Amino acid sequence: MDPYETLGIDRDASDDEIKRAYRKLSKKYHPDINKAPDAEKKFKDVNEAYEILKDPQRKAQFDQYGSTDQQAGGFGGGGQGFDGFGDFSDIFNSFFGGGDSRRNDPTAPRKGQDLEYRLKLKFEEAIFGGQKTIRYNRSERCQTCDGSGAKPGSSPKTCSKCHGSGRVTVNQRTPLGMMQSQRVCDVCEGTGQEIDEKCPTCHGRGKVTRSHAVEINVPAGIDNLQRMQLDNQGSAGDNQGPYGDLYVVFEIEPSKDFERKDSTIYSHETISFPQAALGDEIKVKTVNGKVELKIPAGTQSGTVFRLKGQGVPRLHGGVGDQQVKIEIVTPKHLNEKQKDALRAFAELGGDKVKEQDRNFFERMRDNMKDKFQ
Repeated sequence: MDPYETLGIDRDASDDEIKRAYRKLSKKYHPDINKAPDAEKKFKDVNEAYEILKDPQRKAQFDQYGSTDQQAGGFGGGGQGFDGFGDFSDIFNSFFGGGDSRRNDPTAPRKGQDLEYRLKLKFEEAIFGGQKTIRYNRSERCQTCDGSGAKPGSSPKTCSKCHGSGRVTVNQRTPLGMMQSQRVCDVCEGTGQEIDEKCPTCHGRGKVTRSHAVEINVPAGIDNLQRMQLDNQGSAGDNQGPYGDLYVVFEIEPSKDFERKDSTIYSHETISFPQAALGDEIKVKTVNGKVELKIPAGTQSGTVFRLKGQGVPRLHGGVGDQQVKIEIVTPKHLNEKQKDALRAFAELGGDKVKEQDRNFFERMRDNMKDKFQ
């Protein structure tokens, strides 16, 4: 594994650039967020790459030998060596020229890094969708040199030391005898090309970092943490390779009036005892405005009514419903006429009620609640 390729950074990246790349990618591929089949493996690769590059000793070892499994002068002494033979194939490949096929031709076009953008939406924006313009930084192909890294009027040439392979073969004396290994070319730093006169704009990188804006169409009914892929809106590729992709992750703010699960919206409405007993017609709030809801006589607390078509649009067609849960509110404060009416009601129903007067502390507690609500 090449930790620089895994993190999508240049070999001369600063410590801060390494940290930023690690944080972005570890969040992107975290298994709790990204449910793609290969997310867990990529998450582990990103962590492994960061462990190498944050350690100055391991980083220097990789820069010199193209691997952290060996040290100059032989095996062992801090490297993984042959312990358990777990990484024997990696060591074998480093000595006999195996490994990533892309290393065989470092000048081949390579797709740019994919990026992630987290777009916050209000609850209603997710329900109805609409147009949004987002802006973010990405690396773009340098317009001055058209991505070659060379000053206009000049061009890169094949590396005189590695002859374009990006790697050189060195002989090492080991306990097993003389063996050959490969490492990154120190002249072209693995690019396979030398640039005598670097582009004054990108300083030989072929890419520059710029602010980029793109307008997206938010689908009606998008849900929390769902992703949208935008082709070619990521970072510029190497050697005239295509741009990477942009993944927009939607983060939906909660609503104070509604809850949502898939295409169903849930809400609560309070009614009085007379409304529940006698029935009524009330106004219920929905995402589309207020609608009429008939409350049948004898409705019990906890009854749920369905408002058809007042839920969330489904991405593949149709609209969900709204579930309205009814709660009957018991009044805290009654005047004498109201009490007399309830006594008469209880008597007509054959109920014997032993009235309980609230004490001073209960009345004070309720008054305080009412005051601060």
